[in-house]
Amino acid sequence: MGTPASGSSVVWDPALLGYDMGGDHPFNPVRLELTMALATQLGVLDGVEPLRPEPASDEEIGRIHDAEYIAAVREAPMVGWDVGHGLGTPDNPVFSNMHEATSLVVGASLLAAQRIASGATNRAINIAGGLHHAMRDRAAGFCVYNDCAVAISWLLDNGAERVAYIDVDVHHGDGTQAAFYDDPRVLTISLHQSPMTLFPGTGRVTELGGPGAQGTSVNIPLPPFTRDPAWQRAFHAVVPSLLKEFQPDVLVTQCGVDTHEEDPLAELHLSVDGHRETYRTLRSLADQYAGGKWLSMGGGGYQLLRVVPRSWTHLIATVLDRDIDPATPLPRDWVNDVLRRAPNATLPSTMGDGADVQYKPWDGATTEPVDAVIRDVRQAVFPLHGLDPADPRD
Repeated sequence: MGTPASGSSVVWDPALLGYDMGGDHPFNPVRLELTMALATQLGVLDGVEPLRPEPASDEEIGRIHDAEYIAAVREAPMVGWDVGHGLGTPDNPVFSNMHEATSLVVGASLLAAQRIASGATNRAINIAGGLHHAMRDRAAGFCVYNDCAVAISWLLDNGAERVAYIDVDVHHGDGTQAAFYDDPRVLTISLHQSPMTLFPGTGRVTELGGPGAQGTSVNIPLPPFTRDPAWQRAFHAVVPSLLKEFQPDVLVTQCGVDTHEEDPLAELHLSVDGHRETYRTLRSLADQYAGGKWLSMGGGGYQLLRVVPRSWTHLIATVLDRDIDPATPLPRDWVNDVLRRAPNATLPSTMGDGADVQYKPWDGATTEPVDAVIRDVRQAVFPLHGLDPADPRD
């Protein structure tokens, strides 16, 4: 399949499957297992030796989380009563070895960040990461420790003067935004389903950053049922101009795939083809505006068999410059393995959904529901960056 891009790293260890909330919880690690199997069988990982992470230390996790909270996470599996801190809820049940499993996820994103900062690699991916809802002192939205924020904090202390974070999960990246709300060195951009209709209920256009960091928190809340062309239109009307102006040293992305129309927990209507297009755009933006430095993580995604493995295989392939044609058939062995696990599953036949991802660039007119969102975001954010919200060239 050719040599992978020079300086592209994949962080993976089967031990990352230990982040398992059990039972029928939607955050099922089988999605990671099936992704790695699909990427392997398609040849995406040929000649690539995955980097094995170590658990993050309490000191490293403490960049973002309070010591009292870290202690609560560590003790929770042994405690027979309510431990607080958002733990022991239906969204965030306590599970055995919870601290160990979650600190390994953080360690994986830290290893990816360290490889980039050292110059050993330009791009690195941790599909087990992207736990963007975790707050300083509590778990939220299936997320115990915020690996995204820990990695960004570490990058800022190890050579990066500015970091841009783009979150394309269907849910607002609230924990990561909160961690850097007052830090002008971090530009957080989140595209998500409208907070009026979905957890966590934040991510409004008016959330712009603290007094010393106005304009560095950017939120693009999209109407339910938004499809690929409108999503792409919003992305391209806002994100490239801000990255060009901000000039980050590293681009960090959270690539949740719960935006897909088949996802059971949300109502955006994107496709695997749209996800692939977005990853290719993120790669291009990293090359244009971040010196090629791109740290990518997974995130949400709850159609475990039909969607997540295909979308994240495209993500890994994009990081490695081994782009996969959406018409590529799914490997027979992979399909057979899935059907052994889930005999009643109906699987797609190819790596794409056959969706139209072409979009009409925003031209200042307000003809579709998404255009009102674009207008509001540009009016709120662009002047804070010296850009003209009414000029499509900006």
